[in-house]
Amino acid sequence: MINKRLLIKNLLAHNDENSFYDKKRLLNIGQKEGKAKFLKHICALANSNPNNNSYMVIGVEDDDNSIRGVDFFDDSKIQNLVNAYLSNPPLVSYENIPFPHLPDHLVVGLVTIRPNNGKVCSLRKNIWKYYGGSVYIREGSISMPKVFGIEIKDVNSKIVASIENHAQNNIELTLDGVFDFMNKRKDFHPAYKVFKEYFVVCWAGKIKKIKNEIYYSRLDIELINEQVKLFYSELDEVSISITDDYFKIVEYVHLGLENKFQYYPLEEVTIKFKDNASYEIESKLLFEPPQFDIKILYHIYNANNALLSKLKNGLTLNKQEEKDLVNLPETYLICSFNHFEDAIKKLESAKEVLRLHNKKAYRAYKESMRILRKIKYS
Repeated sequence: MINKRLLIKNLLAHNDENSFYDKKRLLNIGQKEGKAKFLKHICALANSNPNNNSYMVIGVEDDDNSIRGVDFFDDSKIQNLVNAYLSNPPLVSYENIPFPHLPDHLVVGLVTIRPNNGKVCSLRKNIWKYYGGSVYIREGSISMPKVFGIEIKDVNSKIVASIENHAQNNIELTLDGVFDFMNKRKDFHPAYKVFKEYFVVCWAGKIKKIKNEIYYSRLDIELINEQVKLFYSELDEVSISITDDYFKIVEYVHLGLENKFQYYPLEEVTIKFKDNASYEIESKLLFEPPQFDIKILYHIYNANNALLSKLKNGLTLNKQEEKDLVNLPETYLICSFNHFEDAIKKLESAKEVLRLHNKKAYRAYKESMRILRKIKYS
């Protein structure tokens, strides 16, 4: 099995981006431009490597290859995005890889692109300034359009195979990973379990008991052999169930109005372990949007708009308005679930003013957009 930290270091040893790997400081697929550029690079890497994996490393400085990290990115529906916009789409996965020197909330993103049996990948439809039907390949570190017929050539298989072979796990790396996890998270009830005599899963989080049921917040889960990290925030409520064959997580979201809140199941993530030393991670959306009285929602929606306008015009907010500001992202989200068509546009327009004005409100914004991404790509 591949050690993902070693794989990233081996990729970065090729100081310049090339036809089998790309690197980015940040990834922004929440905006149309960022989404389009991401899809262009995926298309080009898939076409340039018809018989082996390609990679994209997120959270690395372009100039000196230093690992800076990025926020945890939990878009488990990224394959749906690729399928929607690319013809002959490759298999694409995004993994959050922890590095010991990074703060707990930062990871390195590793995008793995597995080609589709040598078939030419192209854009299925227009996005941003890229046209449907366009084909891209890599020329050095640049993803270039190819207007005419394209012959897919395999020039990287031996190089990529060598890099992956030099990133294999061993017992020392696995034990180091377990001890590192247990020591760093000893204040959050760390635990571990071995599956199929091979895979080691560690987890730690704040425990909360409700009616004899155990829930977690600030939960870190790490599949040590793969250096794959799952993370749930301070705001989340998460339940865990374990058998000899799987590790299952159910995530809940806390939504409501006027001090009447409820936990709604959002998503179920299952790590399934097989007898042939392989595993797979499956996710299933469970969310059923809550419905509220339309008159109450109109009142809240208009109040949000007025509050946002006041903030954008640089006016001072009173204490109650500051409190309402923290709830603004969540209430816009609820409005969107109840068919307020412009609610998400309003929420997106609030991003910068929330970031500059109130850290707690900005965290709530990011949490709301995370929930929206999960639902949208399902």
